[in-house]
Amino acid sequence: MVGPEMVGAGSAIAGLGTAGFGLLVLFPFLMAYAAASDLLTMLIPNRVSLALVAGFAVLAATGPMSWSEIGFHLGAGAIVLAATFTLFAFGVIGGGDAKLAAATALWLGFDGLSDYLLTASIFGGALTLALLAARAYPLPRRIARLPFALHLHDAKTGIPYGIALAGAALIVLPETEVWTRALAG
Repeated sequence: MVGPEMVGAGSAIAGLGTAGFGLLVLFPFLMAYAAASDLLTMLIPNRVSLALVAGFAVLAATGPMSWSEIGFHLGAGAIVLAATFTLFAFGVIGGGDAKLAAATALWLGFDGLSDYLLTASIFGGALTLALLAARAYPLPRRIARLPFALHLHDAKTGIPYGIALAGAALIVLPETEVWTRALAG
């Protein structure tokens, strides 16, 4: 049974337009997909980062952003791309992590960049410590049957940092100006 409150919620989402839809649906979905993919396969597909870039292009074209604001968002993405690909070149992070961080910075702009990097660092540190601690003990038999768990438990395997990047993005984006204005319509 659909009550008046359900119709109101549906019309409120429909009234957000393309920018609000991207913020409420596309961005969180892609972040969740990136985190799950990194957890299960230790890979973040290029299509996730490309979809984030395309989604931002739609946001910039349909949302309440000026040309200078779009430029600042592009600048944030470019700076993060340069920094993360330097880290990738030195083997510190994976290529998927570098692309995900840069595509996320594109959405956040300089407005949320420092909070994003700090939050991702804290989440990433906690994730790393938790995985290192878990790897010190044998896996329970039931879990050891799962191929992704065996791979994740292997000390030679890296850290699925995409989980930390995605979690940080989902926490920081709602605090940014682009989020507030896009949802205001």
